[in-house]
Amino acid sequence: MKKIMLTGDRPTGKLHVGHYVGSLRRRVELQNTGDFDDIFIMIADAQALTDNADNPEKVRQNIIEVALDYLACGLDPEKSTLLIQSQIPELCELSFYYMNLVTVSRLQRNPTVKTEIKMRNFEASIPVGFFTYPISQAADITAFKATVVPVGEDQMPMLEQTKEIVHKFNSVYGETLVEPQILLPDNEACMRLPGIDGKAKMSKSLGNCIYLSEEPEEIKKKVFSMFTDPTHIRIEDPGKLEGNTVFTYLDAFCRPEYFPEFLPEYNDLDELKDHYKRGGLGDMKVKRFLNNVLQAELEPIRSRRKEWQKDIPAVYEILRKGSEKAEKVAAETLRDVKAAMKINYFDDEELIKMQSAKYTEE
Repeated sequence: MKKIMLTGDRPTGKLHVGHYVGSLRRRVELQNTGDFDDIFIMIADAQALTDNADNPEKVRQNIIEVALDYLACGLDPEKSTLLIQSQIPELCELSFYYMNLVTVSRLQRNPTVKTEIKMRNFEASIPVGFFTYPISQAADITAFKATVVPVGEDQMPMLEQTKEIVHKFNSVYGETLVEPQILLPDNEACMRLPGIDGKAKMSKSLGNCIYLSEEPEEIKKKVFSMFTDPTHIRIEDPGKLEGNTVFTYLDAFCRPEYFPEFLPEYNDLDELKDHYKRGGLGDMKVKRFLNNVLQAELEPIRSRRKEWQKDIPAVYEILRKGSEKAEKVAAETLRDVKAAMKINYFDDEELIKMQSAKYTEE
């Protein structure tokens, strides 16, 4: 069986460091291993429209922002297929067939759906498209026969529902769809990077993000405003690491080589943590170190993005070619699905012969 990876993002604006450590960085690493036969990276604009139906221009404008961030982070169109979801009509048809395999009560129990509905205040009036988001995602994954799907921890319920749909389809219609495997970040801090205010979710709407394309001064300002340990009032006070946003970010971003360059009095992050816990280390010193780490990590991304911004038509051409390739793959899967469901009437020569023979005998 081919090894195929699929992942993507809703185009809700520029991507932030939570996207980067949660999935983007891993995608680039996996892309560069050469272990995959195909890699599909989707800009999920159709899914973004499920809660932005009255503002399609917002989604339209954000397509290029996400694409630029993808390319800036190192996704290579020679190694990965970058595509726009709405340009693959087969995904809608697959979603329609899968809807018959999922109950309303099962969708209501999906933790991710419940959380997103509450966050958007949809409790009283949920758009059907948004409610059936897990089914749409199952169509995305199975259309490309994905065997591996790198996601953050919050997306696990979605992937579990995809597996259920695959099992149900295959049990009813025969082995047709490929079951995907979930690939979580291997660094616990990357599972769900908190906002700079310490809130569990980094969100554009909460204004607690650091964007991949932000300028150095803005990054520094946000780092210096980060939530730490509210009981660590004086430098000599022992500090707590749990819930301390600065140390969570260091867990996600820090590399051993940054200590000789930016903080040579410590050998590694464990030494820095130990000093903070026993007291005698101020928050600002740790924040200055984190700022240097983030600047080093994000500067190459920002520079590559500025280069790609000089040739926007080339970016759209990458998306067009990727979408065309993806559409051909999805069309093959749809043919297999329709054959399994026995609704491929015009391609089923045996059906035509059988019906012809039946009426000839009469």
